[in-house]
Amino acid sequence: MSAGRNLVLSIGRLYCDIVFRGLDAMPRLGEERFAETVAIVPGGGGFITAAHLAALGTRTGLLARIGTDPLSGTLAPALADSGVDLRWLERTPEAGPQPTVVMVQDGERAFLSRRAGSARPATLNAALADPAARHLHIAEFATLAEIPDLIGTAKRAGLTVSLDPSWDDDWIRRPDLIARAAGADIFLPNAAEAIAIAGCGDLDEAGSRLARHFPIVVIKDGGNGARLFQRDNAIALPAPEGGLVLDTTGAGDAFNAGFLAAWLAGRTPEQALSEGIACGTLSVRSVGGAGMRLDPADVDAMSRDLLHSHDRIDA
Repeated sequence: MSAGRNLVLSIGRLYCDIVFRGLDAMPRLGEERFAETVAIVPGGGGFITAAHLAALGTRTGLLARIGTDPLSGTLAPALADSGVDLRWLERTPEAGPQPTVVMVQDGERAFLSRRAGSARPATLNAALADPAARHLHIAEFATLAEIPDLIGTAKRAGLTVSLDPSWDDDWIRRPDLIARAAGADIFLPNAAEAIAIAGCGDLDEAGSRLARHFPIVVIKDGGNGARLFQRDNAIALPAPEGGLVLDTTGAGDAFNAGFLAAWLAGRTPEQALSEGIACGTLSVRSVGGAGMRLDPADVDAMSRDLLHSHDRIDA
């Protein structure tokens, strides 16, 4: 990044994640279950990606709204400690509480969330007009749906744009999703999202179809690694085998941070893909989406190991 324009903005709803772990079984109607541990941490893809970008040394600002209620207030210490620029975090009673209950059992997760108020921060235009702003990351399609002029406004301000659609039953199979996302430079679905949006059951075909609409498509496939598609280029890299897995919440958002940090730094597609996988892999070793502060040296070492095992797909 140039010294003048080196700021990444990350936009998305900010949740208070209440993460329960150590469940024998998920609760059913009429039942009560007890967890071994609980953690209360900031959540939402916008914040999680921003926090990991900051840990990797990328100057990052959060575009979000937060309530003034007691539950929202519990996030203040973690937000302040994240290293993320909070100048554009709008505080308003309308934006809270916005909790997500996360229940983790045997590596599987269930979520229950509440959205409060609008996703559009009053600070949006000021942030996009900041002379240091270079890139806007949109953490969920639902935010873009609420702010339909978001990509166009960012592009007119000279920013590049990335979008993680994030699964949303109301939008994921809508035929106009791709048209609404037009202008995004980097599209970052996971495997299930890519297949649903592209309307086909084969992951490589889904990537090829999406690459007709976006310059760069990166499909995250959990323990299978990730794939990158461009019109004339397709790459696959595996994820490391084994390793500690405590909580997979936000692993895709951590991947986004690693990929974007590398891409914006001018690294090759292979390097950006490997750094994304490394960040996603390291993030699952702690509770909460941004529970582990990524160490750039660990990311670099794992990334280099992954590059030795890379497998190119026929484009």
